[in-house]
Amino acid sequence: MKTLRLLLGDQLNSQHSWFDKLDPNVVYVIAEMRQETDYVKHHIQKVVAFFLSMRNFSEELMTRGHQVVYYTISDANNSHNLEQLILDLVAKNKFDCFEFQLPDEYRLDKQLKSICEKLSIPTKAVDSEHFYTSRNELADFFKEKKQLLMESFYRMMRKKHGILMVGEQPLDGKWNYDHNNRNQYKNEVPIPFPLEFHKNVNELVAEITTQNITTIGTIDAENFNWPTSKSESLQLIDYFCSYLLAHFGTYQDALFSGHKFLFHSRLSFAMNSKMISPKEVIESVISYYFQHQETIELAQVEGFVRQIIGWREYVRGIYWKEMPNYAQMNVLENYNPLPDFFWTGKTKMKCMQHSISQSLSEAYAHHIQRLMVIGNFSLLAQLHPDAVDAWYLGVYIDAIEWVEMPNTRGMSQYADGGIVATKPYVSSGSYINKMSNYCGSCHYNVKDKLGENACPFNSLYWHFLDEKKQHFSNNQRMSMMLALLRKMKPEELAATKEKAISILENVENL
Repeated sequence: MKTLRLLLGDQLNSQHSWFDKLDPNVVYVIAEMRQETDYVKHHIQKVVAFFLSMRNFSEELMTRGHQVVYYTISDANNSHNLEQLILDLVAKNKFDCFEFQLPDEYRLDKQLKSICEKLSIPTKAVDSEHFYTSRNELADFFKEKKQLLMESFYRMMRKKHGILMVGEQPLDGKWNYDHNNRNQYKNEVPIPFPLEFHKNVNELVAEITTQNITTIGTIDAENFNWPTSKSESLQLIDYFCSYLLAHFGTYQDALFSGHKFLFHSRLSFAMNSKMISPKEVIESVISYYFQHQETIELAQVEGFVRQIIGWREYVRGIYWKEMPNYAQMNVLENYNPLPDFFWTGKTKMKCMQHSISQSLSEAYAHHIQRLMVIGNFSLLAQLHPDAVDAWYLGVYIDAIEWVEMPNTRGMSQYADGGIVATKPYVSSGSYINKMSNYCGSCHYNVKDKLGENACPFNSLYWHFLDEKKQHFSNNQRMSMMLALLRKMKPEELAATKEKAISILENVENL
């Protein structure tokens, strides 16, 4: 059987069983396509990282003896249409069978099903062999349960896969050390200089530019700093374990203007492109912990493990359970457009300026910057979740729809009405002040609600609660905030809302 096998740009798993043996009758096809660069405006570093990783992966496969047809973005023979590309290859080379790994985005899953219907040869879909769970495992787990609580899913995962367990009980008797993971960073612990790869990608950037691909953000093309191969991804795991893990949990929610990455691993792109698997990461981290228990607390490790086998697997399961309707959900009926400073970082709000500018310069911000700064503002300003979705999907190097959408539309924007989050993640400026050093040098006064230079988060917070109170009337986790809202004097609430409306009307000047 002469077989054509498709590999998508986020299926760079060199450990897949497909590659266990050489078969002269199997040809792999990998393509850089405009359908992938153009469905949303992507960060230039994201496009470079995927293309370079795909090219490195193709070279690795060919070095191992596999046959690969590779289409670069500038290849004259590249139709930039996945359906046309597959149909042409099958017809031209008389393949007897077409195979593909199950994609992780709904739109590609739908497209590949359509392509298979048009082929006159047998087709076969196989698992990507990357995740701990199958697409439908979460849906099956929660079938008889009222709420989709991540914590119960996380405990099941710990038990099923024997991760940080002693028999049926968690190591040291505790499932979750989340309360240990909320410290503000005050420069009291030295942060090692991040691992850098120092790659010159000028030629690839020029190739992308020549093709007139519209991108956002900036890039240092002479010093590209993301892993784009299996070996570099493994280096990043080792670096995280050796230099960052000991303080990861303590400061994982901290915000600090003096350091872009703090103690975060920056492994998300390597994992989401499948150059490394979550199992490789988890096993490396736990192995390192057991070898260094005298210097690393369990709380540091558990917080990291929870993000991967808990949250990462959880949001993927939510995505496949709820799509395609999930992509249209907007239960809070928010419709405001994104302010221009989302594309420039030019705002007097120090927290937003720092988080957005970093996103544009690094294609990266850690989860609290994404959730409690940018996401918090987006929800308080009642921005349209479609626009917020598109921005997050485009700007972050690790953003693929299956992981981005439940985090953004669900966790961050509460547009799904509580499928993911049990309450909206909103706060006034006090939370940002508590967790960061942003507010001390800000144009706005974090303790002021109504003055000319009052922190915008303060009035927007109470305005949001008042505007959306009917949505949260039966939400127990919102009862305290709604009770405080009801206790506000009418004149105080009116003044607060007037301030917030003025902010929204002049949002471009913040």
